[in-house]
Amino acid sequence: MNVLIKAAKIVDASNKELHLKKRDIFIKNGIIEAIAIKIEATEDTQVIQLKNLHVSLGWFDCSVSFGEPGHEERETIENGLYTAGKSGFTDVVLNPNTNPIPDSNSNIVFLKSASQKQTTNLYPLGALTVKSEGEILAELFDMKNAGAVAFSDFKNPISNSNLLKIALQYAQGFNGLVYSFPLDKQIAGKGVVNEEEVATKLGLKGIPSLAEDLQITRDLHILEYTGGKLHIPTISTASAVKLIAEAKKKGLDVSCSVALHNLYFTDAVLEEFDTNYKVLPPLRTKKDTKALIKGLKDGIIDFITTDHTPLDTEEKILEFDNAAYGTIGLESAFGILNQIFDLEQTISLLTKGRERYGIQSPKLVIGEKANLTLFNPDEKYTFTKKQCLSTSKNSAYLNQEHKGVVYGIINKGNVLT
Repeated sequence: MNVLIKAAKIVDASNKELHLKKRDIFIKNGIIEAIAIKIEATEDTQVIQLKNLHVSLGWFDCSVSFGEPGHEERETIENGLYTAGKSGFTDVVLNPNTNPIPDSNSNIVFLKSASQKQTTNLYPLGALTVKSEGEILAELFDMKNAGAVAFSDFKNPISNSNLLKIALQYAQGFNGLVYSFPLDKQIAGKGVVNEEEVATKLGLKGIPSLAEDLQITRDLHILEYTGGKLHIPTISTASAVKLIAEAKKKGLDVSCSVALHNLYFTDAVLEEFDTNYKVLPPLRTKKDTKALIKGLKDGIIDFITTDHTPLDTEEKILEFDNAAYGTIGLESAFGILNQIFDLEQTISLLTKGRERYGIQSPKLVIGEKANLTLFNPDEKYTFTKKQCLSTSKNSAYLNQEHKGVVYGIINKGNVLT
């Protein structure tokens, strides 16, 4: 199949020759064959010519959840990857929160197999412990060989310090990446939102920043002792940024991410008692969001994620204390990020992170496979359920203004627009 992208402005700061230049791009059988000011289309070529068309390397999200297997009513792999593709993502890392928990090589093989025909690539995380119960290490090496890119118990913190120590030591034998979710459950207690003035005002139990900072401090001390590769997902506090900055100065091999909603919202929105704002880690203060944004700009926070978590209506339409944690975010990623950062920073954040998972980064050069995202960065609209492609509609971004629309992706020789 031949594809010709017409008059697209290329956004790729790593390519000095083409960055912010308007070019035609010709793709033959999934390979970029020509990039020029003008390329004529042949009869057997699909031409893509769209309003204010921009193109970048395909976008990457390191934390998405679907539902299949076990919770297909939330989201299937097929529709989840379709949603990701229509939202601009060519590659996503899938969280291990299905049923059964993917804690063996056969589970990883299933997930890889179920995603093969989709345009967006799926890279599964394997569970760090059996059934993510935090007691016995799972089959890490076997899962790595089956295609798992890292090991995580999702939002189940590792309370056993010795288990984390052993995991980091063992995974070094095959260059494995170990996750540790930043929450001390004893400190967090029965908290459901950030422990600040808003929680007191609303009569909701709070999760103090201390619960996150203590866990991160412990994890970094263990990492310094063991060596290995550690990833701390979705940090949310100003103190966490400082702790990770200090660890990196020491030369520790640690990375971290931040969720989109922790950049955009503060706990002030909780006054609406809308359970779509119930997320973990919780929404924090303006001071925290500013520190997180600065942490991204300074390179302390390695990458951003939507932390996309589809949930049934029945899990959200409950009293705030009893509702499940999570919001979907794939569909809103570009439209929200593009308001927080300038366009070049936005695209940089959306395309970075693959190397940490051993995934080869694409290149927008002749002879390389086409792994591209197509978008218009200037169009504004209000996000409603009509734009919600996910099966579940639990979005914290409903009725929020978005800046920028995604046309689709080109990947694996397919066009999804």
